[in-house]
Amino acid sequence: MIVNADHSQRALVDPAQLPWMDSPLPGVARRMLERNGAEAARATSIVRYQPGAGFDAHAHPQGEEILVLEGIFEDENGAYPAGTYLKNPPGSSHRPFSRDGCTIFVKLRYMQPDDTQQVVIHTREAQWLPGLVEGLQVLPLSEYGGEHTALVRWQPGTRFQPHRHYGGEEILVLDGVFQDEFGDYGQGMWLRSPHLSVHQPFSEPGCTILVKVGHLDVVT
Repeated sequence: MIVNADHSQRALVDPAQLPWMDSPLPGVARRMLERNGAEAARATSIVRYQPGAGFDAHAHPQGEEILVLEGIFEDENGAYPAGTYLKNPPGSSHRPFSRDGCTIFVKLRYMQPDDTQQVVIHTREAQWLPGLVEGLQVLPLSEYGGEHTALVRWQPGTRFQPHRHYGGEEILVLDGVFQDEFGDYGQGMWLRSPHLSVHQPFSEPGCTILVKVGHLDVVT
């Protein structure tokens, strides 16, 4: 399956407009934001677990990142309520399930092979840091080899300077409306900008976004 797989191109997706596609396991469905391959694929998805649904134990050869959007996601290591960020490094394995059901944002096979850090952050209890401009707050989630993942909170009326993204940028809007000179992006929208892309972001009403930078193909 090939969905938004060309990282040299800008992508914009409203997941609410996508159909839920059944996974190989009963009770688990996905909305494909980007994908390049079959079941063993480099992919970004919104995944929904019905109550009691789960996967068999399996490994992640190139790692996995998860943000729990709704409900409680679980595996043999613990229970992760909405707002939890998980980073499972290359070679890790687990048996994910959800007793009561949940919805998660998942990135598969994006991590560098020597990134061995496992991360669990309960973002609703964590300490946010001041951003680079007034009105911004940042919660760093992961950093490795030029790749950065964070939550960023924009107060209403906050504006950032024009800047360029080496290795691209990916954003999931968690609440409010994120904006730049190319458009307005409401809650749930997913957008990806390629290597060396430039924009000037702002938010008139305020928003919270999940941001990942530096992880896309560098085309020379």
